Amino acid sequence: MIYYQHKAIIALQDGTQYKGYHFGATISTSGEIVFNTAMTGYTESITDPSYKGQLLVYTFPLIGNYGIPEEDIFMEAFYESESIHINGLIVSDYSHDPNHWRMAYNLSYWLKINNIPGISGIDTRALTKKLRKKGSMLGKIIFYQDIPFYNYNKENLASQVCIKKKTVYGNGKYRILLVDFGVKNNILLSLIKRDCTVVRVPWDYDFRLSHYDGLFLSNGPGNPKIYQKPINYLRYVLNKEAPIFGICLGNQLLGLAAGGNTYKLTFGHRSHNQPVKIEGSVHAFITSQNHGYVIEEKSLPRGWKVLFRNLNDNSCEGLIHEYKPFFSVQFHPEGAGGPLDTEFLLDWFIQRIHKYKKY
Repeated sequence: MIYYQHKAIIALQDGTQYKGYHFGATISTSGEIVFNTAMTGYTESITDPSYKGQLLVYTFPLIGNYGIPEEDIFMEAFYESESIHINGLIVSDYSHDPNHWRMAYNLSYWLKINNIPGISGIDTRALTKKLRKKGSMLGKIIFYQDIPFYNYNKENLASQVCIKKKTVYGNGKYRILLVDFGVKNNILLSLIKRDCTVVRVPWDYDFRLSHYDGLFLSNGPGNPKIYQKPINYLRYVLNKEAPIFGICLGNQLLGLAAGGNTYKLTFGHRSHNQPVKIEGSVHAFITSQNHGYVIEEKSLPRGWKVLFRNLNDNSCEGLIHEYKPFFSVQFHPEGAGGPLDTEFLLDWFIQRIHKYKKY
C-alpha cells in the first residue's frame, strides 16, 4: 500500500535540522526534546502527564507496530491518563500497518484526532547522541509554517494536567490523601488494590489540616521549584507523624520541603531499564523512570538520607527520613509500562500507615 506523507523538519535550538515525514497531525509544534529508550509501552508514555510540553524521541527503531488499544475497554491497562500529553512524537521508522488483537486504530490516527504531530524517517540514533552530549534542548517540528521555540518548563504544568476538584476512589481501610501533580492511572489502581480509599486533590490543595492516614505526592511535569505552594504545605506537615510517600516529582518536592535543593540532569532518565540500588546494600533493581530533575544529595539536611542511588550516574533516586515515616523515590514502583521490581515500596507505605494507625 502507498502512503502519502508530508515532509517535515525537526529544528533544534542549536541550529541543527533533521528532515523526515509526517504521521499524525500536520501542525507545527515546539517544546523540550527528550528521549526514551524503552522498546514498548508507547501508549503509556504518550498518555503520561509527566511528558507535558515535551517532544518525545523514541530510540527503538520501529514504533506503532501494535497500534492503539480501545480506550473504553483497555483504559486501565494501557492508558496512564485520559489525554495525550506530549507535544509531538519523533521516531525512526513508523509502522503503517500495525496488527494486534487489542488494536482499535493505528498510532497515526490516534495522534491526528488529538491534534498531535509525529515525524518519522529521523536518524534517532544521531539525535539521541546529540542530546546526550549537549543535553536536552528546545526543539520544534515544522510543517508549513515556522513557529518560535518555547520552553514549557517555565509554566505551572501541574495545574494543566491535574484533577480540578477533590475526587474519592475506592472504599478501603486506609485513607490516602493523594496530591495530584499529574498522577498516572496505575498509581491510583495500585493504591486501591491495597485496600485504600484514595482522596485525590489538585496540586494546590491546602492539606495542612486535612485528615488522612497517609499522604501521597504524585508524579508530574515541570520544574519542581515552580510549585512553592505545595512545598510550603509540606514543610508544615513534616512536623507531624503521618506517613508520607512521594514518587518522581513528589520525591523532588519532598526534598525541597525538607530543605534540600534540586538540579536539572543533562538529558534525564526516561526508560524502563534504569538500575538503582538501595543505599548501603547490595540489593539492586531495574526501574521505570521519566524525569529530568533530581535532588542534590549534598543539600540534604540532618535527619534525611539517600534511600536509592542510580547505578548509571550515581544520582540520588530516593529519600528517607531517619526516624519519621517519610520517604520517596524518583522512579515508578508501579511500573506501567515497565518492570515491577520495586512494587514492594507501595506495600512498605501501607505497612508504615498500619504502624502509625496502630491497627
